Amino acid sequence: MRTLDILAAVLVLGGSTLALTAAIGVVRFPDTLTRMHAATKPQVLGLLLVLIGAAIRLRGNADVGMVILTGLFTLITAPVIANRVGQLAYREQNIRDDLLTKDEMHEFAENGESGGNGQN
Repeated sequence: MRTLDILAAVLVLGGSTLALTAAIGVVRFPDTLTRMHAATKPQVLGLLLVLIGAAIRLRGNADVGMVILTGLFTLITAPVIANRVGQLAYREQNIRDDLLTKDEMHEFAENGESGGNGQN
C-alpha cells in the first residue's frame, strides 16, 4: 500500500467515527437544540473527512469534481438548515430553558422578528 492509500483510509475511518458519534449524540441528547448541534457539527466534519479520503483515493478520476461539489453544498446548506431548525424549535418552545446559558433570541421572539436580520 502506498502512503496516499493509508492517508485516505485514515480519513475515511476518522470521518466515519465522527459520523457515528453524531448519530449517538442525536439519540442521547435531551432537546432539539443539543440534538441539532450533534447532527450538524460532527456530521459535517465527518462527511468532509470521508469525502477528502474518497477524493485522495479517486485522484485523477472525473468523479472527484462531484465529491468536491458534494462537500461544498454540505458546507453551504448545513449551517442554514441548523439555524432554521433552531429558530423553529425556539418559537415552538421545544427547548429546555435550564440548558441555555444565554438567551439571545428572547427579545426577537417578543417583538415577532425573525432572528435579528431586521426583517419581519
